[in-house]
Amino acid sequence: MIDPVTGFSYPESWVANCRDAKALAAAESGFGVLTSTGSVLRRGFTTGSTAAAACYAAVASLAAPVDIAPILLPCGILAEIPAAGKDGEGFARKFSGDYPNDITAGILICAKASPAAEITLETGEGIGRFVRDTPRYAKGTAAVSPPAKKEILDAISSACRAAGLSGAAVFLTIPDGRRIGALTLNPKVGIEGGISVVGTTGFVEPWDDHLSETVSERIAGAENVVITTGRIGLRYSRLLFPEYEVVLAGSKIAESLAAAKHCRNAVICGLPGLILRFFHPEVATSRGFPTVEELIAGPDGISVLEEELARAKQKYPWLRIVIVDREGQVIGDTE
Repeated sequence: MIDPVTGFSYPESWVANCRDAKALAAAESGFGVLTSTGSVLRRGFTTGSTAAAACYAAVASLAAPVDIAPILLPCGILAEIPAAGKDGEGFARKFSGDYPNDITAGILICAKASPAAEITLETGEGIGRFVRDTPRYAKGTAAVSPPAKKEILDAISSACRAAGLSGAAVFLTIPDGRRIGALTLNPKVGIEGGISVVGTTGFVEPWDDHLSETVSERIAGAENVVITTGRIGLRYSRLLFPEYEVVLAGSKIAESLAAAKHCRNAVICGLPGLILRFFHPEVATSRGFPTVEELIAGPDGISVLEEELARAKQKYPWLRIVIVDREGQVIGDTE
């Protein structure tokens, strides 16, 4: 059985351990994650997917009341997300599945829509904005990632077709976003005034404490393993190391490296942020940069990267460290 979200092939023993046919079907469809014990953890929906549902409900309700929003997630799976829509106003609450530490769980996302000649999207209260220029975003830009924005615009387009409209003007807000945003890492990365609307796959992964043992077991049981920290790293790690077991460990780098120490070949591969901060927590701030991304984009970024990798290699001589950019180009490698 293959996880349609990550492409991971579940071991037959994991499938055999699952005695709940409904739960197994959820894992097979991508709405759940199968663990080695046979239990299935529910995936939730990202802020991007939830915002898309609210926008769909707002636009579609211009024709008739709405209680479900059919949203095509960025990973290609169609999800029916609960949402309420009436007279051009749409609402959806973020469902976080079995992810235990999601600070945005249950947050309400709102949208207002009116007929228009074309599709437009504006953001307001509770959605953060960049307060300085960054390598990928200009100052003043709303903190809506490109995959999430496309998901939202696609949902609005779908709703326009359902309502028989040629276009719609949509205004998106998150009433409690300013308060929640201040509790996240947003202020540290130059985003103020609210939360970010993001999502690479459309799903929130239940990776946290629930899967620690499973991740460690997978790593310890592999002869050749690649540990990665996020979805972009996961994708490119599979391309760079097709014969290796690739394990998404998220922020649990320390536990993952402990499990990988006795593997024949162990690699950590991904974007620079989490990896460099693990080896040197003040890697960016000690050099006058707010974030690792801005450090690497600076004039001395690559030389600093090489310096940090050499230092990390001294501490972990058995570990190969590979850093990629968002386009999959290798920008640092200890071998």
